[in-house]
Amino acid sequence: MIIKGEHKRTIWVDINNNKLIQTFDQRLFPHEVKVVDITTSAEAGVAIKDMIVRGAPLIGAMAAYGIYLAAIEYKGADILAYLNERKDYLNETRPTAINLAWALNEQFKNIAGLTDQTEITASLLKGANKIVEDDVETCRMIGQHGLQIIEEIEASKPGEVVNILTHCNAGWLACIDWGTATSPIYQAYQKGIKVHVWVDETRPRSQGANLTSFELNEQGVPHTLITDNTGGHLMQHNMVDMVIVGTDRTTRSGDVANKIGTYLKALAANDNHVPFYVALPSSTIDWEINDGVKEIPIEMRSEDEVKYVFGKGKNGMESVLICPETTPAANYGFDVTPARLVTGLITERGICEASEEGLTNQFPEQKDRL
Repeated sequence: MIIKGEHKRTIWVDINNNKLIQTFDQRLFPHEVKVVDITTSAEAGVAIKDMIVRGAPLIGAMAAYGIYLAAIEYKGADILAYLNERKDYLNETRPTAINLAWALNEQFKNIAGLTDQTEITASLLKGANKIVEDDVETCRMIGQHGLQIIEEIEASKPGEVVNILTHCNAGWLACIDWGTATSPIYQAYQKGIKVHVWVDETRPRSQGANLTSFELNEQGVPHTLITDNTGGHLMQHNMVDMVIVGTDRTTRSGDVANKIGTYLKALAANDNHVPFYVALPSSTIDWEINDGVKEIPIEMRSEDEVKYVFGKGKNGMESVLICPETTPAANYGFDVTPARLVTGLITERGICEASEEGLTNQFPEQKDRL
């Protein structure tokens, strides 16, 4: 998508040095656009853990390149043992997003049977590049299918604006390009449909305010930033036509784990008969678990993210304490929205019911493992 008039992706291999992976420091958006160099598996892990990169698909891509960098940096006789050690390290950086483990597993499939370091390294680079390219096409197709929903809403209110609410950032900055929840929006906008996006600020890290607003502004899509607790009020007054969010992990039964606060949006949408859609690549589906509330691990992050706000002040970027210094804070990174509150799941293969039947009908190759 576009930054300052130029088409960009969120992660790439340096054109002159294939041992250098580059990405944006998303902690600094929208105030600064800074490229970060990643040259080791440790740096890849820090980028994930410290949220230099975030969003399930992008985390997966960074992990895939991280294990490639591990193959480059290894000096010794047992490279496979070292790669397994680095795999464990990368897996532990963010426990909720299933794409991380999925990408690493895909990379290890790519090197099955190989022992030569040069061959392993080449295979891992090829595999990481494929994960990136596949994600771009997957997100484009999610947009194609989600566009149908927006077109149906537009047809039901000719000439009027289609108002869409989204939570957190499931945009191209969370992926490689297009995004998941934003892909239908971008494709509708490019088609000339009048869309407007309500952007939840998404405390405590403000991904909606910092990232989604930045994205939409750069693409020229009309949008309005709102506090996290405004959505229900808007729905009560018929100011939201649909909700669309992303997900970091989806169970085979259709439960979805997304940024904390998503569940409350789903409840409000259900109460006000507003369709609630979840956009996701199939790599986000965890076919091994059924009950999201009981089985999905929820990341606990630093209480400082709740107690302090980070933004641009008169003297540059600043962190400001907003409560008594001794007040404790709890910082759950995600919550789980039960399938019963989800109108439909939008994947690269189409739109399906949020249920095991709906998902297995769309992905019949998974039936044998259930």
